[in-house]
Amino acid sequence: MASGPISTTNNISSNGEEKNYTFALTVLTSLFFMWGFLTCLNDILIPHLKSVFDLNYTQVMMTQFVFFLAYFLMSVPSGKILQKIGYKKGIVVGLVTAAIGTLLFYPAAGIREYWIFLAALFVLASGITLLQVAANPYVAILGKSETASSRLNLTQAFNALGTTIAPWFGSLLILSVELKSLDQIKLLDSTSLEAYRATEAAAVQMPYVGLAAVLLLVAAVFALIKLPVIEYSTVSGSGSEVSIDGNHQSAWGYKHLVLGAVGIFVYVGAEVSIGSFLVNYLGQPEIAGLKEADAGKMVSYYWGGAMVGRFIGAYVQRYIKPGIVLGTNAVVAAVLVLTTMLTFGHIAMWAILLVGLFNSIMFPTIFTLAIDGLGKHTQEGSGILCMAIVGGAILPLIQGVMADKIGIHHAFILPILCYAFIAYYGFKGHEVDA
Repeated sequence: MASGPISTTNNISSNGEEKNYTFALTVLTSLFFMWGFLTCLNDILIPHLKSVFDLNYTQVMMTQFVFFLAYFLMSVPSGKILQKIGYKKGIVVGLVTAAIGTLLFYPAAGIREYWIFLAALFVLASGITLLQVAANPYVAILGKSETASSRLNLTQAFNALGTTIAPWFGSLLILSVELKSLDQIKLLDSTSLEAYRATEAAAVQMPYVGLAAVLLLVAAVFALIKLPVIEYSTVSGSGSEVSIDGNHQSAWGYKHLVLGAVGIFVYVGAEVSIGSFLVNYLGQPEIAGLKEADAGKMVSYYWGGAMVGRFIGAYVQRYIKPGIVLGTNAVVAAVLVLTTMLTFGHIAMWAILLVGLFNSIMFPTIFTLAIDGLGKHTQEGSGILCMAIVGGAILPLIQGVMADKIGIHHAFILPILCYAFIAYYGFKGHEVDA
């Protein structure tokens, strides 16, 4: 890696010129796009696997459980990998690991064993975890501290661009295959059944092989370019220049970080829970009665709202305190989810899709508020926050159990509770103890 270390206390080089990190931020933005795309593709994979393997909601949510479990298990090892080989090489390793995971979809689809799909998802998510642990704090530090939250919102907007495109991509190439019910499958003769299974497998195989090729290409690019070296001294996520990294010997000692980790846990859990159920929810006769392929395309509105909201948030947070923006968005998101629970038809449909707009700024804002002032503990803090993404594994599974017990419509009570905590963190919980 070339170019001098990044000082987190200022943005002025040794010769007195202001440092320019435009190139580094631009190439890092591609990573946010890629992992957003890959993560959101799960929302399309879920209804496909549910139909193929005749799974209930609890069983099919194991896809999200395994995917996000990787964040919990691999965040600490990822931090150690970064300390040993550096950010640039760590990014390359993460991309290659993710590529291996996507390639495993080929044998998984060919053999048609659910557990192999789960194993492939775990490998894929392990690679994405390494990218997340590296890229989020890196972007927060590449520039002025007072605009860290705005900057991370901007790069996360391109993450949301990936999540917006993924449902269309998946709907066209995966859900476009007409899935048959278990009763229909039983009526097929052996030749027809084999032909159906082959078509079914190919619908998943080729898209993921193509994604593997793209990931390996991006890895090759990162292997060749030069990125600045991070040198942590003070890090601020809300504009403060005060470092409190001497107050505790571990990042775990900072209340605003720990509460921020809870915030990340419930936010990712709520966002993934809603996204995971959208195709099946919009297919309900009392909601929209859409076919799977059409419902999959509608999911783009949910993630597209997150993209638009992050571009808006990157601007707004230059003038309004991030905590206030976060708390306000959480309150509105909770009201929208409550609305979808109490209504039917198009009102319920658009209420739940609009949640994406207000989800938009939550992850990057919670992240930058949580690492505010951590200085030398920032790397450890980033690992803790990325571990908290395991909420995307646990909460969708819980909502799956609830959907099987009380119905998919009423199971949305879980995200409301999540948004209540996020509102607290935005208005009060993020404050840094002196």
